[in-house]
Amino acid sequence: MATRRPATTSTVEPKLQLTPAAIERGIERLEERIGALETFDVMTLSKGNSPELSALSAAIKDTLERCFGERTSAYNRFQGAASLSWFPSVMSVGGYGPSPSEYQAGVERSISQSVALLREAQRVLREDLTDVTGNAEASATAISALIKPLSRRVFVVHGHDEGARETVARFLDKIGFDPIILHEQASQNRTVIEKIEAYDDVGFAVVLLTPDDEGRAKEGELQPRARQNVLLELGYFMGRLGRGKVCALKRGEVEIPSDFAGVVWVAMDVGNGWKQALGQELQAAGYDVDWNKVMRP
Repeated sequence: MATRRPATTSTVEPKLQLTPAAIERGIERLEERIGALETFDVMTLSKGNSPELSALSAAIKDTLERCFGERTSAYNRFQGAASLSWFPSVMSVGGYGPSPSEYQAGVERSISQSVALLREAQRVLREDLTDVTGNAEASATAISALIKPLSRRVFVVHGHDEGARETVARFLDKIGFDPIILHEQASQNRTVIEKIEAYDDVGFAVVLLTPDDEGRAKEGELQPRARQNVLLELGYFMGRLGRGKVCALKRGEVEIPSDFAGVVWVAMDVGNGWKQALGQELQAAGYDVDWNKVMRP
């Protein structure tokens, strides 16, 4: 007894994921195919096909493959648009075929059906374009919402040198930044570190290393040092903002801890060199800096 062969199933491939530009070009190509169909002169046909009609059929098939991908469900829906020739399903008795006018009418019906299918394919592509551009805009909006603009609030970490503190604060204010000086802010029964943590919107920190304390290694000589809270806050902002958004200004002879050797520090001289250097660090951190204001006395 003969065994029945299992039915073969054709694999349906996923729809092509085109860029907006590719989708727009696909819509244009389909319009070109439609134009060629609408201007095709069926009166030139004496049979149900011709070289010109076959070439147009091949162009339509190629365009559909470019737009949807071969063997996809979308392509299967519209592939009938490439069937333009017409032949009678049953030949007349005696072997006489249809007249040229019958062939022409049959091809004309095929062309009308092809145009309708290609119009529908254009509609589908326009919907795809709307979906793609809409998703892209939504993604861009979501990304822009996640990316916060650079805050122009700059935390000024200082010791006992009030002159250095005020000089730096006035300079930052002059070039369009908002200096935050801790002791000028309300305590609200918070510890110092709690007050620092409350300013989570600062985008940069300037740390003043001034010789306010003295210290030494065991049995060593006393060396001028910055206050311990200044070094603590320097490390805090390094971890919080990143080294590229921390600039240390050093006034006088101050011992720099070796652990902070990777932090940019600038000698706070009596001239304007430190202002230019600080402006460069702010610019490198992504800020717009008005250099006319930086260099103005």
